[in-house]
Amino acid sequence: MEQIRIRGARTHNLKNVNLDLPRHKLVVITGLSGSGKSSLAFDTLYAEGQRRYVESLSAYARQFLQLMEKPDVDLIEGLSPAISIEQKATSHNPRSTVGTVTEIHDYLRLLYARVGTPYCPDHEIPLEAQSVSQMVDAALALPEETKLMILAPVVANRKGEHAELFEEMQAQGFVRFRVRSGGGTANEGVAKIYEVESLPKLKKNDKHTIDVVVDRLKVRADMKQRLAESFETALRLADGRAIALEMDTDQEHLFSSKFACPICSYSLQELEPRLFSFNNPMGACPECDGLGQITFFDPKRVVAHPSLSLAAGAVKGWDRRNQFYFQMLQSLAAFYEFDIDAAFEDLPEKVRKILLYGSGKQTIPFSYINERGRTSIREHVFEGIIPNLERRCRETDSAAVREELAKYQNNQPCPSCDGTRLRREARFVRVGSGEQARAIYEVSGWPLRDTLGYFDGLTLDGAKREIADKVIQEIVARLTFLNNVGLDYLSLERSAETLSGGEAQRIRLASQIGSGLTGVMYVLDEPSIGLHQRDNDRLIATLKHLRDLGNSVIVVEHDEDMIRTADYVVDMGPGAGEHGGVVIAEGTPRQVQANSASLTGQYLAGKKIIEYPDERIAPDEDRMLRIGDAHGNNLKHVDLELPVGLLTCITGVSGSGKSTLINDTLYQAVARHLYGSSAEPAPYESLEGLEHFDKVINVDQSPIGRTPRSNPATYTGLFTPIRELFAGVPSSKERGYDPGRFSFNVKGGRCESCQGDGMLKVEMHFLPDVYVPCDVCHGKRYNRETLEVLYKGKNISEVLDMTVEHAYEFFSAVPVVARKLKTLLDVGLGYIRLGQSATTLSGGEAQRVKLSLELSKRDTGRTLYILDEPTTGLHFHDIALLLEVIHRLRDQGNTVVIIEHNLDVIKTADWVIDLGPEGGAGGGQIIAQGTPEQVAKTKASFTGRYLAPLLKRDKKK
Repeated sequence: MEQIRIRGARTHNLKNVNLDLPRHKLVVITGLSGSGKSSLAFDTLYAEGQRRYVESLSAYARQFLQLMEKPDVDLIEGLSPAISIEQKATSHNPRSTVGTVTEIHDYLRLLYARVGTPYCPDHEIPLEAQSVSQMVDAALALPEETKLMILAPVVANRKGEHAELFEEMQAQGFVRFRVRSGGGTANEGVAKIYEVESLPKLKKNDKHTIDVVVDRLKVRADMKQRLAESFETALRLADGRAIALEMDTDQEHLFSSKFACPICSYSLQELEPRLFSFNNPMGACPECDGLGQITFFDPKRVVAHPSLSLAAGAVKGWDRRNQFYFQMLQSLAAFYEFDIDAAFEDLPEKVRKILLYGSGKQTIPFSYINERGRTSIREHVFEGIIPNLERRCRETDSAAVREELAKYQNNQPCPSCDGTRLRREARFVRVGSGEQARAIYEVSGWPLRDTLGYFDGLTLDGAKREIADKVIQEIVARLTFLNNVGLDYLSLERSAETLSGGEAQRIRLASQIGSGLTGVMYVLDEPSIGLHQRDNDRLIATLKHLRDLGNSVIVVEHDEDMIRTADYVVDMGPGAGEHGGVVIAEGTPRQVQANSASLTGQYLAGKKIIEYPDERIAPDEDRMLRIGDAHGNNLKHVDLELPVGLLTCITGVSGSGKSTLINDTLYQAVARHLYGSSAEPAPYESLEGLEHFDKVINVDQSPIGRTPRSNPATYTGLFTPIRELFAGVPSSKERGYDPGRFSFNVKGGRCESCQGDGMLKVEMHFLPDVYVPCDVCHGKRYNRETLEVLYKGKNISEVLDMTVEHAYEFFSAVPVVARKLKTLLDVGLGYIRLGQSATTLSGGEAQRVKLSLELSKRDTGRTLYILDEPTTGLHFHDIALLLEVIHRLRDQGNTVVIIEHNLDVIKTADWVIDLGPEGGAGGGQIIAQGTPEQVAKTKASFTGRYLAPLLKRDKKK
């Protein structure tokens, strides 16, 4: 069957959709936000493909798999087993890294266990177990007639007179010894050869190194047998170790018949893959348990207000309001003679140290006043504020106390393993020889492009090459796919919880290509999110490769390049929500472009464009927000200048340092100055221009709530005036209902059977949990009495079920409600329902709900807005609407900073700052800044290259 046939699809807002999609092709589903793209791709095609596959398994196997809800569709034919690659962060587990998620770390562990060479951590000598014949060969390889002394190292750097040892050796017929005394290590001090009769008496408290002279000879070919016997004797005496000393040059050759260091006997058991796993006790650093970080109480957070005195609250909980601790501080002040009312930062360094870390062994007389007003004196050491916090954290069983104490904690790389997560033994095993010898943590710490280059050029000898060949092929293949989807700037050690949704999705995509499956239907959700146009070309090539393996690739996407290169395009519309759910156009990109009914087609054909202004607003040199010498992560001492009152776009390839500069440095630094925020900004030297701002708002893509009870109405504050309206209705007043009666979060008005959820969870054991509407309130969330109260003929449950668009008409006469609804409409969210669960909103939708909340507030015109890729999930037409809203913010005098890859947004900005030139270590510099036209002329800028043709094409008519 060459097609996937869909008949009568009615999932969510789909209106009886009939569609034939070609199999083994790259199909793009596009359309306005809320037009039904995800309902068709994920909730219909993927859900049914997955469900049919899972249902073919035994009941025992099904209990381990999540079964999808059956979509509302009459018929689907031609489906393959389905794999969905969605936009969600991979993991909140701090133990997950890029290496573990892609399984490359598992191959690395195998490689290092099979062909790795362990080294002694102290002496940097490879640990190799040698046979006697190998030792003889090594000795015979020296120039002929070389004078050699074969020694047995019997004592290494140990105190004592060692008289018994000398007697025992003498009894066995050995008459010469080499003794080195007084050295701190085995290699220090002067070594002398003594005949047994002239041996000096060794000092009992000095350290000595003693070698027994086994043989003295000249290197000649006929000495093979004698050398073998001498080495065997030395190995027997010195527990598997021997030294061949060149007598003329004093050069030593160390040998070991065990897997051990010939100098200090450091040894390892046989190498196993688990030794290189930081998730296994055998490989994890014992100090940080393989996390690479330790938590500590940060003095900067403990002393939150160093400009205040101890009495006024420099340290929270230790001021005048806490009598017990404050009495301690008063006694300390009397003993060490410092002023308790002086600013903490002005106290002597010694006093500050004692306050924070304790008085050591010094006892101090503390006077305590009890409840009856009597004073008692007790002498004891002062514990210190930080040790006090550490003890309380250790001893408490309360989650609330731990959460409170966590505010004073920070993370730092583990000092024991330097943040590598691995124990010492694993860190000193290397693959390769000479210049190529590298440990597993070094390879994991490089950008993926460098790691790929290393394994591409790695040369191994003999048997090692044969053993490693297949493993290295797998590693290279997986690294190549990760590089091809634009992730060459990440490293294998990068924690998975720090990845963006787009990065996590592309990692899963690369893993799927690595698995080499065929005959599968892949469903992807906007894989181009967070990608620069340059990397986008590589992504498209990767998706085509997935198709060419014999798979059907179905992509929900808005990216123009992706739509133009698809084999088949489906355009959903015509509007959003209940106005969508219809296939407006389908066919090749050219056919869709020629379809006048298709909004996507009109943008592709150039009939509709997002215009940009003829003249740009010039920045005012006197009104600049400046950050000096930002050098967090990969930033290379960047000096950032942002024009106040303008719209600035921060651009650059993935991983070039945009988020570090704006989110981690600029936002955190400004928030700390304006609000005293405790979050630590990335390192920078100076910050100027704050007098132009009274607020900073970071509108990011984190969820607006983590529970189904959170929804757009509660988040934007809409629900409060709506509940007040219902409480003001005459029937409410007669019954004495207050606004709380209309909340589904508290007892009173809600349905107690489902506690206001509207749904009941039914556990099905080997099937997934089923959510069924509550049989008491039938999914309405409220009890019957509450639902009897009507406002304009609608009850509270019916209002929550309205779309924003419908609610705007319904509440048009109520300004306080209508104003908030208008801002939700302005950001293109007219299709979402007021009571829609926050967990069902995409990252882009959640960001726009936050943006609408900010728009609905009274504006001072002195706000710094920071937006991170606000066009996520937006169609060309939605982007045009969003740009109107953003320009409105700017026109009110606010400063807007947007991190963005979308060229339509970049071309409408007043000012563009382009970071690069590459991602990771190759980025972190400002490559170009100026108007979009100026950036487009900068040859070194990748953004400029893609921007130039667009500016020419979309010039305002």
